[in-house]
Amino acid sequence: MKLHNLQPAAGSTKTRKRIGRGPGSGLGGTSTRGHKGAKARSGYKKKIGFEGGQMPLQRRLPKFGFKNINRKEFAPVNLSVLQKLAEQGLEKIGVAEIVAAGYAKAGELVKILGKGELKAKVEVEANAFSKAAEAAIQAAGGNATTL
Repeated sequence: MKLHNLQPAAGSTKTRKRIGRGPGSGLGGTSTRGHKGAKARSGYKKKIGFEGGQMPLQRRLPKFGFKNINRKEFAPVNLSVLQKLAEQGLEKIGVAEIVAAGYAKAGELVKILGKGELKAKVEVEANAFSKAAEAAIQAAGGNATTL
């Protein structure tokens, strides 16, 4: 083995374009960036949605509707769920019990809705009640308390 026989192992080196190394390389001058324009300058960064000066899609489409920033999101819990919890032996059902049973996440506001049937007499504490749910709870002999 001599110095002129040495070569790197197969796959250990990558061949890449060495741009901006003079006219003899064939990649000098504009260094593959073309002539003028934003892309030829250093520090060029395209904005998201930029379409070459054409009006971008997100500005062409009409805007409509209203997003209320003060909207309160409730986790819905039906009367049928309360009946299941009452069958497990709970007489007082609050937000903590509903979260523990997996019907809502911790920190969520809970609203009781009127779907299903409630036969058990239970004390229910929640952040909100629909009129039908409140009436059904009271008709079963229970009590609905808004937190």
